[in-house]
Amino acid sequence: MNWWANISFVYPWAFWFLLLIPLCIAVYIFVVMQRRPVVSLSALRFLQGLPTPPRARLRHIPFVLKMLVLALVITALARPQSKLGWKRIRKDGIDIMLSMDVSPSMNANDFKPNRLEAAKKTAINFVNTRFNDRIGMVIFSGETFTLCPLTADHSALGGMIDSIQIGELNSGTAIGLGLAKAVERLKDSKAKSRVVVLLTDGENNSGFISPLDAGRLAKTYNIKVYSIGVGGYGKSLQPQSRNPDGSWTNTYRQTDIDEETLIEISKETGGKYFRAVDLKSLEAIYDEIDRLEKTAIEGKQSEQRKEDFLPLLLAAIIILLLESTLRYTVFNRVE
Repeated sequence: MNWWANISFVYPWAFWFLLLIPLCIAVYIFVVMQRRPVVSLSALRFLQGLPTPPRARLRHIPFVLKMLVLALVITALARPQSKLGWKRIRKDGIDIMLSMDVSPSMNANDFKPNRLEAAKKTAINFVNTRFNDRIGMVIFSGETFTLCPLTADHSALGGMIDSIQIGELNSGTAIGLGLAKAVERLKDSKAKSRVVVLLTDGENNSGFISPLDAGRLAKTYNIKVYSIGVGGYGKSLQPQSRNPDGSWTNTYRQTDIDEETLIEISKETGGKYFRAVDLKSLEAIYDEIDRLEKTAIEGKQSEQRKEDFLPLLLAAIIILLLESTLRYTVFNRVE
């Protein structure tokens, strides 16, 4: 019964053809009745007490086999299918853009091994927990760059995040540009919920769009912004200038995060501001964002169906061959 419960039919209307079977049975009975002798010969009355030969008693078997073939063919025409398992799908997914500061100050050592590596690690972990969401990434320094548009291929995105290096973009901290670029990537999304996770360790000092203007743009498109300020309180060893060989000259500098602006942007867009002072607190922040932005409950959908009409057709062919063999051999002379 479990097997039958797992079967469905693409063309159930084909079962109406089963009405042909009782019609065929009625015609067959009528024909058999017509073949019965209507004249009784007194000379043959002595045969009435003799038993009916086995072949005569079984003479209806070919007809029964034909009806079975017809039933199998009709069932095959209904196209039976069985389910081959399930896959998870999202009902109302969330589209998320990560906007990460990659300015030289992200090389500060108040996080181990530095701010950028800590931010990359936690971002990859966050991506790997959002199974049902599309996620993309923008990086910014003095300019901005779309590292990856919205994608469901989290493995590929994780590899891109892991490859981020400081110095790939012009120096500076263009927070407004970084946020505006993330909004641009989300504004045409059809997802029910759209979110930007903005991570920076400084103040806006570059770019032609202010962070507050970018925040208003996010609000216009109903995009929520979660802001993360990265950096410990007090001074930390940070890059000051780059040497000809590509290395950096470091010095102790105060961590200056424009928290007031980040708080206002998050508040206006319905998000929240967080301050991360070490790797543990940064991991906790991503965990909280994960809890705050939960995807709608998953549903189940049939992943694949197996066509089951072929065994029915094969059975019909075998039975038809059997019927033909019996009709032209065993029952050849049976009337």
